[in-house]
Amino acid sequence: MNEKIHDVEIVKTDDIYLYLNVDKQAYRIRWADCSSKLTQANQTEREYMEVSPSGYGLHWPLIDEDLAVTPLLKQAKKLPDELVQADG
Repeated sequence: MNEKIHDVEIVKTDDIYLYLNVDKQAYRIRWADCSSKLTQANQTEREYMEVSPSGYGLHWPLIDEDLAVTPLLKQAKKLPDELVQADG
């Protein structure tokens, strides 16, 4: 069973938010709404994350934190029509 649950692109992070594109929709999620581990993590720990191959979850190996995408989206704010673009 190799069904893709979500198409997730990690766009960027800053001190307050994680920015993701999920299924062609841009989202902004406050770290404080993610988890206490991520709220307390430094920028390097937050930036180093992986998306599961199915798009089910996100993993932060430096702090051993795993979160499912679907529940995160319930805490997220949808951003305007255009997708958030990575800095650079």
